[in-house]
Amino acid sequence: MENTIRSESKIANKGWLVTISGTGALLALGVLYAWSVFKANIPVEWGWAESQKTLPYSVAVVFFSVMTLVGARLLSRLSPRIVISLGGLLAGSGVIISSMSTSPWIFTIAFGVLLGSGIGFVYSSASPAALKWFPASKTGLIAGIVVGGFGMGSAWVAPLARKLIATYGLQPTMLYLGIGMLIVVVAFAQFVRFPPAGFVPAAETTLKKVSVKRGDFNPRDVMKTWQFYAIWVAFALGSGAGLMVIGNLASIFKDQIGLPALSAIAVSALAIGNGGGRVLYGMLSDKFGRKTILIFAFVFQAILVFLLSFINKESVLANSIVLIVLVILIGANYGANLSVFPAITKDYFGLKNFAMNYGLVYLAWGLGGFMLSQLAGTIKGATGSFDLAYLLSAALLVIAAVLMIVLKSPQPKPVAVPVGQLSSAFAHKEDN
Repeated sequence: MENTIRSESKIANKGWLVTISGTGALLALGVLYAWSVFKANIPVEWGWAESQKTLPYSVAVVFFSVMTLVGARLLSRLSPRIVISLGGLLAGSGVIISSMSTSPWIFTIAFGVLLGSGIGFVYSSASPAALKWFPASKTGLIAGIVVGGFGMGSAWVAPLARKLIATYGLQPTMLYLGIGMLIVVVAFAQFVRFPPAGFVPAAETTLKKVSVKRGDFNPRDVMKTWQFYAIWVAFALGSGAGLMVIGNLASIFKDQIGLPALSAIAVSALAIGNGGGRVLYGMLSDKFGRKTILIFAFVFQAILVFLLSFINKESVLANSIVLIVLVILIGANYGANLSVFPAITKDYFGLKNFAMNYGLVYLAWGLGGFMLSQLAGTIKGATGSFDLAYLLSAALLVIAAVLMIVLKSPQPKPVAVPVGQLSSAFAHKEDN
């Protein structure tokens, strides 16, 4: 009996080690969300046009989402340890190569393509590996913790980058960050693995209602359901609004407050909201349901983005404080997308093909982020402000909320079964 308890405790600890390691790897990749700090410090003598300053970030967002699907495909053949290590090599190399050039096109290829691809590989592997160690009742919590690491990444990157840039310049800063990122991600990757074949989380060995008794959809079947497209569009609209603010944060502070120096503080504030929101909303979705939480997050986000249009330079101190608070809340609501959408994908389409299925869903994040961040820049260039972009984003968020209201599961309600007899649903060959 004592040996059994020790064995279960050891397995549980291994699950948390996998979760913490995946979180740490994503935490090291926060350089993407800190792009607004790099963008604000691109020297005038480099001769970059305003549209070129947004391009590396926008391209990184697209490749991040596309390579999440590619990484999920690799995960079906390789271990998460190998896929995450490859991601660390790609991401670190991308930032290192960026440090060696002043060309916007080299930056776009290195920072956009290589960094974006590397993040996609890590992102596609960290959550699926961690989720397999825990019961369905902790899906939102575990997904929130893992992806929360990526959301919190810019909390340390932004102030560190600002300090290093002031001391050494932009290019040496990117070199140091790239080297550090490569080493840290590859190191954490060594502790991320799937559970052994036949493993069933302890809390699911008793008789209860569970989703694993439902069918596990393969990617082809997923794309035949209308629910996939409703989820896809809602994810694109919900995440796009947040990414629009993230990608233009420095410009927002400069144009609406007149204090660009606050942008680094704002990036860290947004990161705290982003990371905290992923964990909080993930936990709340376990308790109150995925749809309920997403509807709340979308409506709340629409109100927050709309309020951004009222921030101006008339009362700099007061509006600076208000803007920081809005940024934290916008980050939190944006974070809800990244923890609740993987959870609802797992609930609706099963765990067996989760990595590939969520890879398909995650393409929406890239498209939404690219379109709205670029659209915001275009509107700013044409009108001189982001006000119209704020109104448009708020309207799109309301549409996302409506999609969640009409959404329903493509599967019948779960039935009470002895989950211990369904261990095959969780089985996966352990990597060595």
